[in-house]
Amino acid sequence: MTHGGSGRGPADAPERGSGRLAGLSIVIPVFNEAGGLAALHGRVSEVARRLHEQRALKTEIVYVDDGSRDATLKIAESLPAAGVDVQVVSLSRNFGKEAALLAGLDHARLGAVIFMDGDGQHPPALVETLVGHWLDDGYDVVYTAKAHRDSESVLRRFGVKTFYSLLNWGARHKIPEDAGDFRLLSPRAAAALRQLPERNRFFKGLASWIGFRQFRVDYEPAAREHGTSTWHLASLIALSVEGLTSFSVVPLWLTRLLGVALAATALLFGASILVETMVTNQRVPGYPSVVVGLMVLGGVQLIMIGIVGEYIGKILSELKQRPVYFVAEHIVKTAETADSAAARTAAE
Repeated sequence: MTHGGSGRGPADAPERGSGRLAGLSIVIPVFNEAGGLAALHGRVSEVARRLHEQRALKTEIVYVDDGSRDATLKIAESLPAAGVDVQVVSLSRNFGKEAALLAGLDHARLGAVIFMDGDGQHPPALVETLVGHWLDDGYDVVYTAKAHRDSESVLRRFGVKTFYSLLNWGARHKIPEDAGDFRLLSPRAAAALRQLPERNRFFKGLASWIGFRQFRVDYEPAAREHGTSTWHLASLIALSVEGLTSFSVVPLWLTRLLGVALAATALLFGASILVETMVTNQRVPGYPSVVVGLMVLGGVQLIMIGIVGEYIGKILSELKQRPVYFVAEHIVKTAETADSAAARTAAE
């Protein structure tokens, strides 16, 4: 069963278009973060209590367990709702970070939404700064970006630069370079993001595309306190391909330009052979040139077919209209009843 007829989320998620209470939902996707989840919860809860005391802002924390294989879910279920409401949304398997972000957005019960990672590298203290730009300055989207990448390898910096250059090439609306998932959406910005129907989602691009008043906050990521990152070279490349093909047609433009370049090269090569034969009366060896030409053209054609196939695969995925995620378990703890047993509901 799906809500809103979109096939995107679970039956127990709030209906699209339904009224949400005023306040702030802090959405934290987690995957194998058992080592530092309790400490992170303590810091985020403290920030939530300060927001309630100083700004009278009702706050909840929504943990989305994306099919963790360690004790993350068990620890998340045991986290206290001390002065702040807590939700734990457990997905039926690992659907990926983009799906976990959507699950958190669908289950957020309050108006504004903040997304942050569960590895502790997004400093919880910065939440108050983001809220200040929303409440005091009237910005609808307050996103964070790394102040610099000095600690990263030259290869990774080059890859990031290339990715954003391709993503923004010819785009009417540019996606800010180095912008991360750590950002705040005002109630109307969060409502706009919920209206986007696509299943192949690139959160950074969509949050920028919706428009409204946006503001950038530079920050220094904290050191990871436990474990190792699950984002390796292969997963980063896969995410880059997903972002490019979900939010840009630049790969298709590049294949078209490559085809034009090869055709022009072949024309010039053919003209040079003709001139050489007519002027010097020398026969041009055919076998090597034919083999090399076939190999080059064959390789280029396979690349083009692969790129087009990526887009066709996404079209097929959209046509199937499968839900982006399924919820295996959903727990809600309210601050007023933190000492009572949590209400546990199984997803349909």
